Amino acid sequence: MYGDRATIDRILTELGDTWAVVGLSNNRQRAAYGVAEVLKRHGKRVVPIHPKAETVHGEPGYASLADVPFAIDVVDVFVNSGLAGAVAEEAVAVGAKAVWFQLGVIDDTAYERTRAAGLDMVMDRCPAIELR
Repeated sequence: MYGDRATIDRILTELGDTWAVVGLSNNRQRAAYGVAEVLKRHGKRVVPIHPKAETVHGEPGYASLADVPFAIDVVDVFVNSGLAGAVAEEAVAVGAKAVWFQLGVIDDTAYERTRAAGLDMVMDRCPAIELR
C-alpha cells in the first residue's frame, strides 16, 4: 500500500537525480548517512537537510527544504513520523516530484495529502534496499 513496485521504480529511475535527504548529518552512526552514500554511488546528487546545515559527502547542507536554491526531485525523509507530515508539506511547497518516507516513518494523512497534490510517494521503505 505504501509504495507499489511501479512507483518505487519510477522514483528511483525516472523522476530525477537530486535527492534532498532530511535528517542527514555527518553522524556516521545514523542510517541517513549510509543511505546517502548508497544514493551517491547510484548517481544521485544528495543534498543534506538538517538544522546544522552541515556539508555531508561533499555536498553543502541546508537548514530546510525552502533554503535550497535549486530544484529538488525527491525528498527522502529520516525524521520521526510525528514530524514527517510537515516535511511532506514542505516538499509539495518547493515543487518536489516525490516524497520517500524511510523505514518506520508512517503518516497516512501525509501520504494521502502528498498523493492528492500530485507527487509520487513511498512510505516505510528504504531506497538503499530497493536499489539493490
